[in-house]
Amino acid sequence: MSKKKIELRIAFLGNPEFARYQLEQIIACGYNVVVVVSAPDRPAGRGMKLVATPVTTYAREQNIACLQPTNLKNEEFLLELESYKADLQLVIAFRMLPEAVWNMPPMGTYNLHASLLPQYRGAAPINWAIINGETETGVTTFKLKHEIDTGDLLVQKKCNINPEDNAGNLHNKLMYLGAEAVHQTLQMLTKGDTATIPQIGGENLKSAPKLFTENTGINWADTHKNIVNLIRGLSPSPTAHTMFHGKKMQIYHAVSEEIQHQHKAGTYISDGKKYLKVAVSDGFVTLLNVKIQGKRQMNIQDFLNGYDITHLGLPFE
Repeated sequence: MSKKKIELRIAFLGNPEFARYQLEQIIACGYNVVVVVSAPDRPAGRGMKLVATPVTTYAREQNIACLQPTNLKNEEFLLELESYKADLQLVIAFRMLPEAVWNMPPMGTYNLHASLLPQYRGAAPINWAIINGETETGVTTFKLKHEIDTGDLLVQKKCNINPEDNAGNLHNKLMYLGAEAVHQTLQMLTKGDTATIPQIGGENLKSAPKLFTENTGINWADTHKNIVNLIRGLSPSPTAHTMFHGKKMQIYHAVSEEIQHQHKAGTYISDGKKYLKVAVSDGFVTLLNVKIQGKRQMNIQDFLNGYDITHLGLPFE
């Protein structure tokens, strides 16, 4: 049974699955999405076929107008976006917007961010919350302004980070929670409730910068908790990495134990069949699921079946 469409005109800007789910939910609630803006189709896979973003794919399935600009400052794009006469814009997991875009609709532009702002402003809030060992995070809706992720707040919802959570399942929990926050935000705006709360800064704010090779490598001299948190926070993508016998190894899952030992940090210990653990500053990290360069992802038993390694090995790099 279809719901009566809410006449508020919305432009939706987003790219990945996290954003696609929000788009699907607001349409299911009867909101009037008049246009979608997403990244251009890009070549991917062995055949290098053009692949659309999840948001674009869904917009096409629903016959919603979809703009795919390469340049957000392009005058032709700006005129076309303006022609849809959106009352407000909702941007989720898209890209930085020029003022000409975010300042276009009369009611403003609103964002869903996967953290409890002002904590974890930046591109990778889900990952960094786990990497830093947080036990709580959440989602925030706020009104955009010049400085990134600093606009006034509308709705916040909290979520526990459990010890077994990695970035993948926390992403899903926040995606579902985000839909609740977005729906509540749109209900407020539909009723004309535009009351917001200014973000309060402070000295203890943690950021969420982009993830690169340089900040996703494992330092085996670190503590066992910090290393496992790094692995959790980067799994299943982009993954924490190290070097093993001259080849890059990506680690998807590991557990740790705190125990005194005399091994050099990075030394591995294995029975060659069932376990592979690495000495760290205050214990051991046992690897459970890995991918070595040139091979598929596999559990540690399958990995060891393909490698002849000694009981006590040279350090990881």
